[in-house]
Parts: sequence; structure tokens; C-alpha cells
Amino acid sequence: MKRKAVLDTNLCVACGCCIKVCPKAAISVPHGIYAVIDELLCVGCGKCTGECPASVIALEDRSNEN
Repeated sequence: MKRKAVLDTNLCVACGCCIKVCPKAAISVPHGIYAVIDELLCVGCGKCTGECPASVIALEDRSNEN
């Protein structure tokens, strides 16, 4: 299964907790408003989902995508 982290930008509080735990540096907060996940770098480990205090990050199955 190919998983990727996705987040709800409307509810993200840009705290940066997810950035600290991402082993691939796939997450950034470029404008200080909400986090952005680079799908090419994300390996779907799920560490960010457990760390997010706002619970706005989830893993999605991307197995069917090319």
C-alpha cells in the first residue's frame, strides 16, 4: 500500500510539531499560515499524524494512483 500524509489546511494551526518528527523533511510551513506536505518526499510513515495537536493530518491510500 502506498500511503501519503494529507492535511486540512483550513484547520492547521502552523505549530510546526509535524515538521520536527518528519524523517524525510517533507513538511514545511512556508508562509506561517499552514503546513504543506511534499508528496514526493513523504513516505507515509504516519509520524506526523500522531504528533499533530490539532489532529488535522491523516494518511491516505494512494495505491491506485499512477
